[in-house]
Amino acid sequence: MEIPQNNGPLSKKFYRRELAKLHVELARLQRYIRINKKRVVVLFEGRDAAGKGGTIKRITEPLNPRVCRIVALSTPTERERTQWYFQRYANHLPAAGEMILFDRSWYNRAGVERVMGFCSEEEYWEFLRECPIFERMLIQNGITLIKYWFSVSAEEQERRFRRRIEDPTRKWKISPMDIESRARWTDYSRAKDQMFLHTDLPNSPWWVIEADDKRRARLNCIAHLLDQIPYSRIEIPEITLPPLQSDQGYVRPAMDTQRIVDDQFSKPEDP
Repeated sequence: MEIPQNNGPLSKKFYRRELAKLHVELARLQRYIRINKKRVVVLFEGRDAAGKGGTIKRITEPLNPRVCRIVALSTPTERERTQWYFQRYANHLPAAGEMILFDRSWYNRAGVERVMGFCSEEEYWEFLRECPIFERMLIQNGITLIKYWFSVSAEEQERRFRRRIEDPTRKWKISPMDIESRARWTDYSRAKDQMFLHTDLPNSPWWVIEADDKRRARLNCIAHLLDQIPYSRIEIPEITLPPLQSDQGYVRPAMDTQRIVDDQFSKPEDP
């Protein structure tokens, strides 16, 4: 797929056309994963409002949720805080024939927990030592691991935050933690650089998505994801519908015996 290289945002027409093509390929990838019992883990990390959620939504749109699942864990419980750090993430790893998309992952420890002081220095450095080992174990066990970092500029993040604040349907996306993270932009930058230094490795590299243009970022990420898995082109088989069964004397119950939801959007009568 050739994505135009220019300074302006992608047109909606081009975006929709190319996204439709990628959705067909995602359906083929899903079929390949299911038939060949592959296990795939994709991590989505980045700053708040960088576009991770929107990209994940576009990936999952054409897919069966039984094959492709999203994992977005909330704050750990008191019990989970006493467990091995990676344990609650390991519980969500894929079985054969599944692809798991982590909307934020175990890298919380290298990001928000580090910056906000939710973990100790010892816990932080222990994570950086153990993380490459943990990921190597996943890969050696046959899991395909792909890691994406969505990079957004301070100016674009500011615009997106303001749009969310002004839109009552999106205001819920702004949490006190988001506001605090915005105030600590440089601290998060340093944390990200340190994380890359220890975990951007040949067997489990970080792939950076430039995300100031959301449409471009989504297309680039999906196209790259498809390239990372050498799926064979398994055609979706033709489907022939069988003839409808005869009614065999069946009579539908009267409508007034059922609770029908009122139509509240009928076109009003013209005056």
